[in-house]
Amino acid sequence: MFKSLCRTSSQFYFKTVNYCAIGNRRVCIPASTIKTSRRLTSVSMKSSSSSVVEQMVSENGVEPVELLSATNDHFDGVIIDMNKPMDPDIFVSSLRTSISHWRQQGKKGVWIKLPIQLANLVEAAVKEGFWYHHAEPNYLMLVYWIPETANTLPINATHRVGIGAFVMNDKREILVVQENSGVFKGTGVWKFPTGVINEGEDISIGAVREVKEETGIDTEFVEVLALMQSHKSFFHKSDLFFVCMLRPLSFDIQKQDLEIEAAEWMPIEEFMAQPLAKKEGLLKSMIDIGLAKIDKGYTGFSSVPTTLSFSNQQSCLYVNSRDLFHQNL
Repeated sequence: MFKSLCRTSSQFYFKTVNYCAIGNRRVCIPASTIKTSRRLTSVSMKSSSSSVVEQMVSENGVEPVELLSATNDHFDGVIIDMNKPMDPDIFVSSLRTSISHWRQQGKKGVWIKLPIQLANLVEAAVKEGFWYHHAEPNYLMLVYWIPETANTLPINATHRVGIGAFVMNDKREILVVQENSGVFKGTGVWKFPTGVINEGEDISIGAVREVKEETGIDTEFVEVLALMQSHKSFFHKSDLFFVCMLRPLSFDIQKQDLEIEAAEWMPIEEFMAQPLAKKEGLLKSMIDIGLAKIDKGYTGFSSVPTTLSFSNQQSCLYVNSRDLFHQNL
């Protein structure tokens, strides 16, 4: 009867343990709870899994340890998505048993997603060898590497994505702003509208949104003109900055009072006359590239809808569409 219930045997704290099915759950039962095969044969073959375990517990006073519920990932690891309160001591016992079980299965990485309401389990997990991977407003992700090999878990996100918007009207006036926060606060410097792309937001859509939020101007995305990478720009994260050209669809400015001190359409010559615009750097480069697009036929990267090779998820591929689609084949 016992053999028909058991799945595997392993060593856990120097005691042989057995993983058994109880309904739709899996529990760990120390082998010491099973006296002899003769004792087991006395159990009726009609008894349920639960009744067998209850008899073992009643005879030896040993509680079965339930494995933590987890799903497999694509890289021989498991993901534990905690969503119910649990006593820290019970959590530790289940975590140790689960890791022992996953080690036997050849699993590698273990991810624990702890919602903010279960923050009381963070210390217990860390003491068992887990470390922080990343955090979001409503959860913390911790990780653990099981095998005695080099850790190949992917690290946390390394880059923040930002945009700068080059918007020019038919009068060759540039849409510019002065900020009332940040490094340019109080300097009198006019700059291009800039901002950070939200999670799950396309670069083209984020650029249009940022211009609308800061100036009230409606635009449509034309191209990515250039890309800049910098390091240790925000809490030691790297930065990817996309210079985007947008076409204005409206012209009456309504600035955002929270972040923007002033906004206006400024003649390009006046904008270029600023000392900072004459100095080699990002501002001057954005001017030069934008004018190259308008006056010299420079071509950037336009957005082409596509899907990922391994799924139907919609994505955007940024390509030099002029050379790609108009070349002589």
